[in-house]
Amino acid sequence: MLELIDLNQRISRKDYELWYPQLEIELGNCQREARAAGLPMVWVFEGWHAAGKGLLINRLTQALDPRGFRVHLLTSPTTEESRRPWLWRYWMNLPSAGEIAIFDHSWYYRVLEERLRGDISEEEALRAYGQILEFERQLTAGGILIHKFWMHVDAKEQRRRFGVLKKDPATAWKVTKSYWRQNRDHHRWVQAVEETLACTNTADAPWTVVEATQAKFARIKVFRTLTQRVRDALAAHKSAQPDKKTPMPVPDANALSRPTVLDRADLTLALTRDEYEKKLKRLRSQLYELEHRTYLSKIPIVIVYEGWDAAGKGGNIKRLTRGLDPRGYEVVPIGPPTDEERRHHYLWRFWRHIPKTGHITIFDRSWYGRVLVERVEGFCSEAEWKKAFAEINEFERQLADFGTVIVKFWLHINQEEQLRRFQERAGTPSKQWKITDEDWRNREKWKQYEVAVVEMLERTSTVYAPWTILEANCKLYARIKALQTVTDAIRCAIRQR
Repeated sequence: MLELIDLNQRISRKDYELWYPQLEIELGNCQREARAAGLPMVWVFEGWHAAGKGLLINRLTQALDPRGFRVHLLTSPTTEESRRPWLWRYWMNLPSAGEIAIFDHSWYYRVLEERLRGDISEEEALRAYGQILEFERQLTAGGILIHKFWMHVDAKEQRRRFGVLKKDPATAWKVTKSYWRQNRDHHRWVQAVEETLACTNTADAPWTVVEATQAKFARIKVFRTLTQRVRDALAAHKSAQPDKKTPMPVPDANALSRPTVLDRADLTLALTRDEYEKKLKRLRSQLYELEHRTYLSKIPIVIVYEGWDAAGKGGNIKRLTRGLDPRGYEVVPIGPPTDEERRHHYLWRFWRHIPKTGHITIFDRSWYGRVLVERVEGFCSEAEWKKAFAEINEFERQLADFGTVIVKFWLHINQEEQLRRFQERAGTPSKQWKITDEDWRNREKWKQYEVAVVEMLERTSTVYAPWTILEANCKLYARIKALQTVTDAIRCAIRQR
């Protein structure tokens, strides 16, 4: 592909001075319209060292309102960034609705720089291509406009530019050993770039190769390309029919094939108080030791709690954390998204809390709200919750590929036990804060939630992130089973290190 690029492309000064000012105005107008429409955009700039990325981005931003964009230079990960899954730092820098994120180097650093330096294996590079495609597909499906540019010059022109930079004391520092190494390994780089462009050039996140021998020509091409992409996206946005968001109807009698995975849970399982106290003491001692071994082994752990209202999530979490060193874990309660969170991709607020190596994050409710409460209550469209199953599995697999231990609990009780607990809470002054009108409304939609829960369990219980059903009619039994499950999962991960 690259050998077919005509690097002798030029534009006259007269034409440049005629077209460029108008393109600046048009791009500024596009930014304002995109902001008004709530269209987030990601512009990626990759290319050869000294191909002119920095200068081009500088000129690009001069045409934009500085209040509506951020430029991110992301090369080698920091120590803090390297302690989380490699895509984490890119999720943290995604734009909110109506804003622009400009990446000078991006997630492609993984499959180019790191790969060619030998920092990652060929197997890891191959896996990274798949994760990049998942990442970009999730972003574009979530409404983010992505366009990617490869700034292209040949090896001879690159060497000439190195010489120019070296002659100027103000820019000589830029020409590092890695610059010369890239020029020396030009053939290897061409092969890697060709593969990257071929693997990741998609309709929704396309690449544009920019002939960058002449800066004026490159500038005009990038401005024209972005203006057209934004115009097309805004036109599609205006003509698109809004997704209908309607509450889930009451399912018919044949909605579930009986017995379901929930029906098979034995809710008669119970422990006496004496049995409970003995096992609790033993498991807490084990967990405390395992938490410190986890820290030394640099294993991140994610524990997810979902369940029926009044199933005992809070009490279960409390018994789990009492056996842990508070410096090594965080409990993240998940409620309705904030205004800031609504302006981002729905997974963004969960990526923010992913633990670094050696630490534990416990989610009191989680990303599964997308396929539970948001589905049932009509807070998202049918298309959104249906695609969320694949997105969630991809998200969890990326965590698992990094070495994260994922433990997911569904706390299960029957309707009779839930009613008893609701009535107990309502009748006990110290517990009345636990029962709300929303709890009673949710109870009326038990059948809808049951269908959603069963589908969630069946479609997202994977080898790398399995669900564990906690039979929670007896709170004591559910607490011990949770502690034992977490203990076993951590011990298994440590053995595998």
